[in-house]
Amino acid sequence: MTGNPPKERVLAIVSIIAQYVAEENRLPSSSDIVEELLASGFNSEEIDAAFLWMESFSLQGGVSDHAELTIPSQRIFTVEENHAISCEGRGFLTKIRGLGILDDASQEDIIQKAVQLDEDEITLTDMKNLTALTLLTRSHNEWLREVDCFMDDDWTRLYH
Repeated sequence: MTGNPPKERVLAIVSIIAQYVAEENRLPSSSDIVEELLASGFNSEEIDAAFLWMESFSLQGGVSDHAELTIPSQRIFTVEENHAISCEGRGFLTKIRGLGILDDASQEDIIQKAVQLDEDEITLTDMKNLTALTLLTRSHNEWLREVDCFMDDDWTRLYH
């Protein structure tokens, strides 16, 4: 395989790694993850692309640990963002922003990453994976419960 690996397979790898972290409350060694991914049928190019994408995602920074108290805002998506992100994906972002899981800067970071993928429309599953990765790379322990809830579509636990 030459060129870029398919987006869906790279995002599937990212999702598997995020689930590892969420379930085990720690990051297993990269060699353990790579062995399991290879055994699951992913090739080394796809695995490398996923790790590189996650590394660049976490190195781009984001919000500071000292968030300011701000008045909640409503995000209006641009035409480009509407084309890049499915209606369900945009609705998901709006919902978790309204619940206070995301701040404005985190939401903007996720939207920017989604648009940068520059492939087919970002689905709800893709958006959940991007959001989980964003929250886990910023402060793993703080958002572990919330990530677990929205990955499982268990919204009632977030309200209680």
